[in-house]
Amino acid sequence: MQYDPIKRSLGKVFNKSPFLRKTFYRLLDLLLLRSWHVRQELRNLKASGNVGSILDAGSGFGQYTYRMSSLFPQAQIKAVDIKPEQIEDCNRFFSQIGRSNRVMFGFADLTRFQENEAFDLILSIDVMEHIEEDEQVFRNFAVSLKKNGMLLISTPSDQGGSGTHDYDHEEGAQGFIDEHVRDGYNIGDIQEKLKRAGFSRVEARYSYGNPGKLSWKLSMKYPIRLLGVSKLFFVVLPFYYLLVFPVCALLNRADVNGTHASGTGLIVKAWK
Repeated sequence: MQYDPIKRSLGKVFNKSPFLRKTFYRLLDLLLLRSWHVRQELRNLKASGNVGSILDAGSGFGQYTYRMSSLFPQAQIKAVDIKPEQIEDCNRFFSQIGRSNRVMFGFADLTRFQENEAFDLILSIDVMEHIEEDEQVFRNFAVSLKKNGMLLISTPSDQGGSGTHDYDHEEGAQGFIDEHVRDGYNIGDIQEKLKRAGFSRVEARYSYGNPGKLSWKLSMKYPIRLLGVSKLFFVVLPFYYLLVFPVCALLNRADVNGTHASGTGLIVKAWK
């Protein structure tokens, strides 16, 4: 099943007003476990020092750009993506909420994008699994970071996080997510690639351990499968989430606070 068309359908529903857009971002924050992990890392970064310039590398719907523009109100943020319709939507939204003076969305191919020592923080959330020339992108990130700047990555691991192992029961059926170019990252492999690219220190940990995997199935996999069958399930979703979200919230908290020997996701931090 294709994941992106479902996300685009949800985005259109919530793109009718700034209030609905903010509601959409809030729902993504609550439901997506990777957002829980990213929020924790961003809060830790805010507490540890000043962040004046940020690159959101692969900004998508703009939910992380929105969060960072609130968390770091003095920062200048450049958000880049390869989808013109999302860039246009995000620029319009940030203009409507009065943040276009410090947040700008634009087109960029990350395999070619470089701005010499321009950013204190580069955020790359669920992007690298879509790019074949990953080491070139890592080199570009290293060039674009200021000295002591940090790169924060969320990406699937090679423990099944790309969704390519998650087949339907029918022979020949596609996996849940089939837009990825690699079967997740080995934790040691991504650390070595980042060091070769010019980063002086790299830390990586697993996310989506046992609590996270169960939460993902309840909060994302099963609902999206239903929406793939029929958009009529939009009507049922609010009632479904009223039942399962308290359980998912507890599981997400356990995943964020726990240490996992393995997991289907990776949270990677690298310093120049």
